[in-house]
Amino acid sequence: DPRLSRDNTIACVHCHDLSHGGVDGKPVSTGVNGARGTINAPTVFNARYNFVQFWDGRAASLEEQVAGPIQNPVEMASNWEEVLIKLKADPDYVQSFAAAFPDGLTANNIAIAIASFERTLVTLNSPFDRYLQGDENALSADAREGYRRFKEYGCTSCHQGRNVGGNLYQRFGIMGDYFAGRPSTNADLGRYNVTQKDQDRHVFKVPSLRNVALTAPYFHDAAAATLEEAVATMGRYQLGRELSTEDQRLIVAFLQSLTGEWRGQALR
Repeated sequence: DPRLSRDNTIACVHCHDLSHGGVDGKPVSTGVNGARGTINAPTVFNARYNFVQFWDGRAASLEEQVAGPIQNPVEMASNWEEVLIKLKADPDYVQSFAAAFPDGLTANNIAIAIASFERTLVTLNSPFDRYLQGDENALSADAREGYRRFKEYGCTSCHQGRNVGGNLYQRFGIMGDYFAGRPSTNADLGRYNVTQKDQDRHVFKVPSLRNVALTAPYFHDAAAATLEEAVATMGRYQLGRELSTEDQRLIVAFLQSLTGEWRGQALR
């Protein structure tokens, strides 16, 4: 509902398009009056399985995350008071919230409602899921070999679990200085912006790799336009290895097998 924004032009789906992998495909999103964000918007699909929300982990839950975009001056640029005035003028909203919550339409209940919807955005039945369930033919030979190399090179040290990531923090640039020789932004500081601890500089929540083939560009700074570029960057700065073109091709074949289904239809 665009009424969550100050000028009634920006809805959550503006940046998290459910018909395009839960993202907008832009390096940074645009908000009210065309204001540009400062960091790449992550997918909303499977966000329920992230152990925290946002790249820097500043929200501990989906409910807490809801208020962020609404109040951010370069996103929806609004506040709960304005939102409630608009929504309480809509009899359908008033009736629906009264039916769902004892205290009706409140800021807290809006956050609960949106977070409850987000928890339904789970993608199932990817080829990799079917493979893990015993269907050997669910993956191509290239994808199976890519999975083997993904494990052999140690990618699973950060990308593991039901969300193939999203369950820990990690420094971007363990084996090399990713940020050297380039203009620095506040977003590059990552978790440091939350804790103000030096050890948290350039530390980010590890993103989920589910549906990653649909969510380009990659990384918090959108620096990688393709999966091949992203895999090469991860190899160089996180593993200290220069992955061959063949390594990249095979690992990408595996990553493409992580695209799942929502509402019975394959994501596109």
